[in-house]
Amino acid sequence: MGVENLDKIFNPRRIAVIGASNREHSLGAKLLKNMVGVGYNGVVYPVNPFRPTVQGITAYPNIKKIPRQVELAIIATPAHTVPQIIEECGASGVSAAIIVSAGFKEAGEEGKALEKKILEHKNAYNMRIIGPNSLGVMRPRIKLNATFAKRTASPGKIAFISQSAALCASVLDWASEAHVGFSALVSVGSMLDVDFGDLIDYFGTDIHTSSIVLYLESIENARKFLSAARGFARAKPIMVVKAGRFRESARAALSHTGALCGEDAVYDAAFRRSGIIRVEAINDLFNCAEALAMQPNPKGPNLTIITNAGGPGIMATDFLIAKGGALSPLGRQTIQALNNALPSYCSLLNPIDLLEEATADRFKRAIEISLKDPSSQGFLIIYTPQGVADPVETAKMIVDLSRQNKKTLLTAFMGEDNCWKARKILRKNGIPAFTTPEQAVSTFMYMHSYAKNLELLYETPEEFSVESPNHQLLREILKRTSEMGREVLDPIDSLRFLQAYKIPTIKTLTAKDTKEAQDAASKLGYPVVLKVLSPQIVHKSELEGVALNVWSPERVKTCFRKLAERVEKGKPDAQFDGVIIQPMIEKKKCEILIGSKQDSCFGSVIMFGAGGSSAELLKDTSIGFPPLNQVLARRLMEKTAIFRILESMEYPVNAKLEEILVKLSQLVIHFPEIKEMDINPVVVSEGDAVAVDARIIIDKARMTQPILPHEHVVIAPYPRKYVTHWKLNNSTPVTLRPIKPEDEILLSELFQSLSEETMRFRFFQVIKDMPHEALVRYCNVDYDREIAVVAEMRKDKRQIIGVTRLILDPGRMRG
Repeated sequence: MGVENLDKIFNPRRIAVIGASNREHSLGAKLLKNMVGVGYNGVVYPVNPFRPTVQGITAYPNIKKIPRQVELAIIATPAHTVPQIIEECGASGVSAAIIVSAGFKEAGEEGKALEKKILEHKNAYNMRIIGPNSLGVMRPRIKLNATFAKRTASPGKIAFISQSAALCASVLDWASEAHVGFSALVSVGSMLDVDFGDLIDYFGTDIHTSSIVLYLESIENARKFLSAARGFARAKPIMVVKAGRFRESARAALSHTGALCGEDAVYDAAFRRSGIIRVEAINDLFNCAEALAMQPNPKGPNLTIITNAGGPGIMATDFLIAKGGALSPLGRQTIQALNNALPSYCSLLNPIDLLEEATADRFKRAIEISLKDPSSQGFLIIYTPQGVADPVETAKMIVDLSRQNKKTLLTAFMGEDNCWKARKILRKNGIPAFTTPEQAVSTFMYMHSYAKNLELLYETPEEFSVESPNHQLLREILKRTSEMGREVLDPIDSLRFLQAYKIPTIKTLTAKDTKEAQDAASKLGYPVVLKVLSPQIVHKSELEGVALNVWSPERVKTCFRKLAERVEKGKPDAQFDGVIIQPMIEKKKCEILIGSKQDSCFGSVIMFGAGGSSAELLKDTSIGFPPLNQVLARRLMEKTAIFRILESMEYPVNAKLEEILVKLSQLVIHFPEIKEMDINPVVVSEGDAVAVDARIIIDKARMTQPILPHEHVVIAPYPRKYVTHWKLNNSTPVTLRPIKPEDEILLSELFQSLSEETMRFRFFQVIKDMPHEALVRYCNVDYDREIAVVAEMRKDKRQIIGVTRLILDPGRMRG
């Protein structure tokens, strides 16, 4: 339902508290007390069937007896009564409800049955529900505290959405001490209806919210969540703390991909793909939100540190390097200027140590010079109260200098006394101020991560042509394997899938006996590799089922027999179908693993990393989501250590690997029946990359069930069904098709061809140049919520001659 009726929760005019009570420590009593007499301009009606008044206010026996139309019901009654109350609310025209009651699915089957009834009534009356198990919601701007918390939030620009009610209460205590305000505070509870995706959509368009911070433990609807986050991440920073990073045990997997794609790694990839900043602690959430609201994003990870104490400067440096940042390499002119302005015994290298005797004037000279340094992408000023400089005077000086600065500027004023006054002055003037250097460095790196994530969302890729294979033929292979009672395709069939998508594979033959093996080896040319062929043996290396560098017919015969013996001894129940024979690649540089798996929450994911038999030991992997394009494929590769080896090669192979990843992502999109897939290894040599082995595992359940298109992916793929061919009035053929990220150059050319009159009709002004940042937003669309159709004409070259666009609002009810 998107954002439909959510305004009745966050801006209600009339509220009913069902379960309102006089009992001092009951939820109903706390809820009513928090809403009455605190300045909220709406009307609050207590509902209690046993009392005529509650806390001195006229009470009503049920929702139907309230004389005015109620917009929001807050329910604090025993779980077994809630379904009937929701039905009564719906029948009375109530638009929304918050259920603070507990005792639902967490209580077992009986609780699940209650939730099912609540959903039936909700759907029948088109209601919105937050909870159950919710602390409630706060809207400080209108003085609405619809929670049973002890504290009330102060007004601010941050929307805090939490899956933990207890954490909401703790954050309120912390925020009161830290003077952090909120546009809203939402405890989502069990998310029976309203979830994170709905709330991101709502606060993404809320003019009183500048950033959204989340505490989450799990995601119910990953596709809706990512779509909402991608839609608003550029306009409003979204930060998240994800609990449950580690699992004590991993499930057994038939492929390397399955074993290496841990749940937390998939969440990490999802946050990167959607532009979300993931932080490690609750205070990081609000530090980051504050800094992003005050300062520009850093252009890179280079930080210049200016301090009056060596120890904190060194600690900040250690923390920066550990987080993946770097000290700015100060330019020669900067160092010379510092040398002229500062005493000779000051450290002029980054971090710049002004020593404890530094005055505010010495700080000023060092900061003025450093701000001009071209290699510095951010600045951290560390003040300790041991020295001569007065903290308040220093803070005011930093404020004055910052007015000419367009780069990220953070401060750490360590200590209390007058330091808290200095921090207050800095924050009031848009400069984040922290109590420790580590907090400041951590925030800088999160800001850098946010900027990088946005680049990922809006970079223009090169275009790869992806073949359209015979899907029916490939599905017959899957069907045949399933009917044989197997879930793993044999290696030859797995390689056929890759070949159908023009993914380069090594020439491969099979042999059932020594004679066939010798003939195959002679055909391929020596030396060759022999591999065990058996439907029961998935990981051949575990049985030493591979013979390398076989260089003669005699060795082929000997190795064939040895492999057969190893199967008989090591796995006597396995069926030995002979061997696979391939040419030996002698000049390989490295081995790569490329694969996919079905994640229980996020559907199909793509993995890239170091391959070979040691893949699980190395654990050098990165995860992404289909569909991939050239830029997304490159970013996926860059997250791994083995990428440095690929970058160092004399004859580059990265473009070929990017193309393999893009084609694999299309394969994964087309075949939801594939549960896991390994291409391991992809052997990389100078200027070449070729798949040597592949393993495809099918999902038997999906083989027998009807599958909705693309239900196994969380990001909508390119909608090819809308591609059609047309003729203009003058019979010129054009292709009408959805826009894609690769169209940026063509769209720029169309823009440049527009007349001034056309520009005024379209943009209400004459625009001389359309920058990359604007073009990329037109081309990078979320096909779940908008579509742009271009008319493409091909004469001497490809040319876009027109564009039309349809955008749905977050509720999907209107465009």
